Amino acid sequence: MTAVRVVLADDQPLVRAGLRVLMADTPDIEVVGEAGTGAEAVRLAREVRPDVVVMDIRMPGMDGIEATRLIKEDPAGARVLVLTTFDDDEYVYGALRAGAGGFLVKDMALEDILAAVHVVAAGDGLIAPSVTRRLIEEFAARPEPARPSAPRAVEGITGREREVLTLVGRGLANAEIAAELVITVATVKAHVARLFTKLDARDRVQLVIIAYEMGLVAPSR
Repeated sequence: MTAVRVVLADDQPLVRAGLRVLMADTPDIEVVGEAGTGAEAVRLAREVRPDVVVMDIRMPGMDGIEATRLIKEDPAGARVLVLTTFDDDEYVYGALRAGAGGFLVKDMALEDILAAVHVVAAGDGLIAPSVTRRLIEEFAARPEPARPSAPRAVEGITGREREVLTLVGRGLANAEIAAELVITVATVKAHVARLFTKLDARDRVQLVIIAYEMGLVAPSR
């Protein structure tokens, strides 16, 4: 198996060192560069062509959101996994709008961070469960007219696709959905791809919103 090539972008050397040591013990991940600023992250992404940039948000000069936007301007550029201490809504939406494939907070388990690198490298989206819950709660609080009507999401999807959509709405990654439904990850990816098409959803976040609007998941109380 080819190792996932990673650039670490964080202005704290100790954080980069910790992630580097963690990934050094993982044979299928290779750290190919480190950056202490957003500008350095953009330069490295263009020079060494990593599979994934693990990106902090708050960095001197160019922040992680702008760096993500510039990296994603290249259609063949690296995928970006935001890993930050700050999960404010402003940062979440900014990172996702900029094209980040994942958004995690640094207090997550180390094995979850490593798994997320593989998820994002494979082209899947991943959002920390705590952030997913907040996204759902925000949309639950919106006035009814602001929400798109649900019927478009009800018609045309199969029972299995509905199950997959429910689990996406709960914030599960493809591998977790596969384990839950006892199917292969490839099958999950096929279902998610069909959901994107049938529901006219741009990304996984929109699927989460649709799952809420259909009543498949509910905001935590």
